[in-house]
Amino acid sequence: MLLLGFILGLAVGIGFWVWQQVQLNRYLGRLLRPLTSHSSRMGLLLLPGLRQEIAMVKQQQQDLQQSLQTYQDLLDFAPVGYLQVDEENQLLWCNRQAQEILYLQRWQPEQVRLLLELVRSYELDHLIEQTRDRQKPQTGEWIFHPSCDDAAEMQTIKSLALRASSLPLPNGQVGVFLENRQPLLDINQVRDRSFSDLAHELRTPLTSIRLVVETLQIRLEPPLNRWVNRLMQEVDRLINLVQSWLDLTQMEANPTMQLQAKAVELRSLITSVWETLEPLAQRQHLSLSYSGPENLWIKADQARIFQVFLNLLDNSIKYSPPSTSVYVEAKILSTKDNDSASPILEINLIDSGVGFSEADLPHVFERFYRGDKARTHSPQDSNSIGAIVGNGLGLAIVEQILIAHGGSIKAMNHPETGGAWMQLQFREVMANSLSQDYSY
Repeated sequence: MLLLGFILGLAVGIGFWVWQQVQLNRYLGRLLRPLTSHSSRMGLLLLPGLRQEIAMVKQQQQDLQQSLQTYQDLLDFAPVGYLQVDEENQLLWCNRQAQEILYLQRWQPEQVRLLLELVRSYELDHLIEQTRDRQKPQTGEWIFHPSCDDAAEMQTIKSLALRASSLPLPNGQVGVFLENRQPLLDINQVRDRSFSDLAHELRTPLTSIRLVVETLQIRLEPPLNRWVNRLMQEVDRLINLVQSWLDLTQMEANPTMQLQAKAVELRSLITSVWETLEPLAQRQHLSLSYSGPENLWIKADQARIFQVFLNLLDNSIKYSPPSTSVYVEAKILSTKDNDSASPILEINLIDSGVGFSEADLPHVFERFYRGDKARTHSPQDSNSIGAIVGNGLGLAIVEQILIAHGGSIKAMNHPETGGAWMQLQFREVMANSLSQDYSY
């Protein structure tokens, strides 16, 4: 009886629970029936527009994917290299040119590896980090030495002169454009070697021609000797051109040329150069104006530095108007004003001529560059039938000599005189130049 009562009570409880669930479902059905009907009607009205929007989004997605593929194909066939890394410097993608430049022929796009593991170039890695840190485009140049696992193949791989331009991308990524400058450098070396060989071959016949002209000068009387004198000047100009080219080629091939360095008093050297050029200066009634210390001692090759000031002062004389001055200003820059541990001697040469045009200023130190005609021919050139026009190598030689001495030169136009302003800096200033107290 007890078991029968328990079963009967359990059946009654289950039946009551089922009845409650049925009533609750009916109530919820009556409550949601109007809302469901309204939503269905609204869904039917919006369905065509929704399908159209989805179609437009799909089309836009296809267009974007097609544009992305087009740009990727353009980069892949571009004549410059391009690579892209993520925020952890892992190589994401690079085009064919970059694979050739960096010797990445075995790299596959699905590979995810650190760029430094694939390309042993710390310069490239540093450029990428610098770009990411500064969030600004960066440029750099260096000599790339490719690595290779095959020792036999390493003998055939040459180092390359690379130039890279990097730019920051979203999410910490960086893109890098690579340019292989080695073919251009090789062409320049072949050209320089050819010109150098030609210059060597020209020295002997030019010397022979000059000897013949000297013989004619002695035997001819006026007015016939006038043409022989003209011929002599032209031969001297060619000899000077050949020698200047050989000097420049030697300096560029060996920037750290063998210098006979010794103590040179610069003030006396400038005076000596001016005395050499004084016959030319007197024709124009020009004078030299010097300001600065009297004792300026530097450690340099006296003959080379003499050549520097000879070229610069000769140019100043050629392009200065009559009855003006050529200014030479010297001062020692304090170590507090520059990053160098030693003081810097600054020499400013200023004339009152026509100066340089803005287009010529970036190129005045390039070999054979002939800029504005106003700076190319001086007044005495037009008045003298035998004037020797410059060969366009003087300033290039000056720059190379100063570089060999650890110095520098800059070309400007002076704001007051309007003439050319050459600013030289020497770093090998000797102690006896600093022992005197000068005020500027």
